[in-house]
Amino acid sequence: MVAPKPSPIVKPTLDTKYHIDYSWWERSGEDLRTYLISHLLPEQRDRLTQIKEERVVDFVHPDTGEVFQLDELGLAIQTAAKDSSFINPYISLVDSIFRVFLANNNTPLSPRELAEQTGRQASLILKTLSGARVYKGIRPYSV
Repeated sequence: MVAPKPSPIVKPTLDTKYHIDYSWWERSGEDLRTYLISHLLPEQRDRLTQIKEERVVDFVHPDTGEVFQLDELGLAIQTAAKDSSFINPYISLVDSIFRVFLANNNTPLSPRELAEQTGRQASLILKTLSGARVYKGIRPYSV
């Protein structure tokens, strides 16, 4: 008797790690830059929408000391992420999760970990992210 093949689809759990899959954005036809700008503070948005020339700057991660090259949008996101209202209960669940990934340099996190940072229920996060629809490129992380 031959053993049945395991399903290629693994059902996500509360410990499944998620991240922003930027390749999803490339395929989706949605404008990532516009969506990223929507997460900035109003004064940052106004300034960035008027910039014609992109500059790259060195950014030193405050926790790790690692140096990254960021464009002005990336730097603005890191600045906005430090604001106490960046992740708050008044924005949508998906936006809140997306902002956590923006703030942590897209380090994969589980629904349990996302719940700690968003103040939302882990079970609701799992239910939202594990459905058939992919929200803003947030997908299970695979090595």
